[in-house]
Amino acid sequence: MSDAKQIRDAIIAAIPEDTSDYGQADQRRKPYFPPAHIKALSLSSNLVVGARGVGKSFWTHALADQNLKEVMGKGVDDLKVVDVKVGYSEDTKIESYPDKETIGKFIKNKIEPYYIWKAVIIRWLSQFVKEIEIPNSNWEETIKWVEDSPEDSAKLLQLANKFYLNKQRKGLIVFDALDRTSNNWDDMNVLVRDLLKLTLDLKPFSSLQAKVFLRPDQMDRVVTNFPDASKLFQTKTDLDWEAKDLHGLLWHTLCNAENSHGEIFRGIYHDVTKPNTEMSQIDGVWSLDDFVKRNDIHFKPLFEVLAGNRMGRDSRRGVPYIWTVGHLADGKRKTSPRSFLAAIRTAAIKTADDHPEHHLPLHFDAIKKGVQAASMIRIREMTEDYPWVDTVLRPLKGLNVPNEIEAFVEKWFDEFGKKFKSLEFFDNILPPPHIDKGWEGVLLDLNTLGIIEMTRDNRYNIPDLYRVGYGLGRLGGVKPVK
Repeated sequence: MSDAKQIRDAIIAAIPEDTSDYGQADQRRKPYFPPAHIKALSLSSNLVVGARGVGKSFWTHALADQNLKEVMGKGVDDLKVVDVKVGYSEDTKIESYPDKETIGKFIKNKIEPYYIWKAVIIRWLSQFVKEIEIPNSNWEETIKWVEDSPEDSAKLLQLANKFYLNKQRKGLIVFDALDRTSNNWDDMNVLVRDLLKLTLDLKPFSSLQAKVFLRPDQMDRVVTNFPDASKLFQTKTDLDWEAKDLHGLLWHTLCNAENSHGEIFRGIYHDVTKPNTEMSQIDGVWSLDDFVKRNDIHFKPLFEVLAGNRMGRDSRRGVPYIWTVGHLADGKRKTSPRSFLAAIRTAAIKTADDHPEHHLPLHFDAIKKGVQAASMIRIREMTEDYPWVDTVLRPLKGLNVPNEIEAFVEKWFDEFGKKFKSLEFFDNILPPPHIDKGWEGVLLDLNTLGIIEMTRDNRYNIPDLYRVGYGLGRLGGVKPVK
């Protein structure tokens, strides 16, 4: 087995420097398929819900990539006979779907979002149906045709369904990044609701399907309040990462590192998991044994090779295998792959800088600094998606948690003064969804996002993933970032 420095250097080389790009470029070429995500990828799941950084955009790109879809089809049988079209994503593709500004213009002109999304689907399917010609020089023209021609629209859907039936294939259209469709919560809710209604309307067509990726906060009662919504939510799948999935991703990443770095980790994997498991290689990509992926009995000893079995000088400080994932979890006990990979890479770098002679690749103090780095990354991500969160949490710096609500209110009052009660400081940014309920609504939205949680004694706590980066304290916890 290689020495600690070699393994440490190999970790730094194997994990991408920018883990916010998880699911991009090289990761798409060497995808990792957590067993729990197979259901989310199947055609039976029309609605997939996951927080920031869990892989919604990753799977959207992967489903649309023919080469990757063939690889995915080995684990998800019905993907072998599916043609995939992206109906909306973070990428601008005006020929396939209208962008945010165009959608905003349609909303302003009182065009129902239902017809916007139906036009996207109709334009996609019209290429297979030559009997009916639709106008497609611009989106306004297509939408007007869909709105004015319900009978022809229905006929086109039937003919497209027949086209796929004859081919013995299925057509799937995927929608992602719907939070990017509007800066107004009311408009966004209607856009999402109407898309879900249209997804339900496609259900009678045996060879046509839609799959919608949503964030948890978009699963609001306003969004889901339409007839027969329950039929759609029976297909809902949560895109979560259990501890064994995160460690599986880590070892998949390490074992597929370039050159000698990958050889080092494949050797460790073989030594720890033998004689019951073997890695397989297909098209240059190494895959973990299914038994290893589904059962975490091997991941703990594998991680002990990297970090040992103590988070301090003795066992009272915790076990690295459990401690690392736990301290990267949000208030819903969810840990994202981006945060986990970032923490491990930073831990390797900090060990090299501060403890170069340590007998293990990862020093326990460096793992704590890895959590600090992951916290800062997570905060940047949340600020991009929810600017109001940063506005609310910045004033809490120096507060110890868990704490009574009065301590939070005092900090906010000191920061916002007279504007505290009116919440006027949200005027220039997209506010919390439940701002109409005052500070109770703000706390409700923070809880929905997993940023705060209630303790058993009815105090408010902020998990380390956010607490550390925002400079809040906790007795015996990871030190806040200075």
